[in-house]
Amino acid sequence: MHVIKAMLRQPAALFGFAVVIVVVVMAIAAPWIAPFSPDDQMFDGLSMEGAPLPPDGHFLLGTDTLGRDLFTRLLFGARTSLVIGLVANGVAVAIGLFVGIVAGYLRGIIGNLMMRFTDLMMAFPALLLAIVLAALLKPSLWIVAMVIALVNWVQVARIVYTETRGLVERDFIMAERSLGAGHFRILVRHILPHLMPTAIVWGTLGIATTVLLEATLSFLGIGVQPPQPSWGNIIFESQSYFQDAPWLVFIPGAVILLTALSFNLVGDALRDILDPTQRGRG
Repeated sequence: MHVIKAMLRQPAALFGFAVVIVVVVMAIAAPWIAPFSPDDQMFDGLSMEGAPLPPDGHFLLGTDTLGRDLFTRLLFGARTSLVIGLVANGVAVAIGLFVGIVAGYLRGIIGNLMMRFTDLMMAFPALLLAIVLAALLKPSLWIVAMVIALVNWVQVARIVYTETRGLVERDFIMAERSLGAGHFRILVRHILPHLMPTAIVWGTLGIATTVLLEATLSFLGIGVQPPQPSWGNIIFESQSYFQDAPWLVFIPGAVILLTALSFNLVGDALRDILDPTQRGRG
């Protein structure tokens, strides 16, 4: 309740939250909202010259190069992009939490080895590593989600590691150890709850990065494969018509930009609310 009230006092966060809700609801309700099937190639969906149709009363956002309704494909593409964003980012946060907590709590040789591996992963450009992994594996929705998760966990691990190192030295952890508490109890009952605000913030902010990375991979042709729609492959399929049918590129691009911006606004607000060191800063 405190988080909701605090967000209501921030217009930017409220705008972002409203957009996120609208996108999620429309993605879930796509089969009932969409006027057509996403794969329907309609006879009246192309001009006499075989060109895509601009937005009108029948096709709200126009049609694509195969005469399919763009509005319908954006709705179903939202389902694909959001599923990948949620799954990939959830897995990335889970991996980052595990690596960061274990390395920060155990320290020693095991902790050093885990963090050196994390540093090695951070040395590779995320997009380049994702392209290599996606090219080696057969692209599909779940493969793309796992590829993105494998390149996005390192930032979470580094932050969680730093916070865990600080928590281990706190007096209440020392007191638990002196009372005979086991490692599992200390990790689950005392350290993990203190890290949940960080996980929530990164889980929200990371969705924006994940959606953008999925769109990039799909645009490059190594992400979600047609005919399954995603925001990235909608642009990929339409790039050759950029001058003749600009709505095929600008509208999906604007949707990606607005969605990523909204998740960032919500994530920034959650960081300010949940992190005591950020409170009161302008």
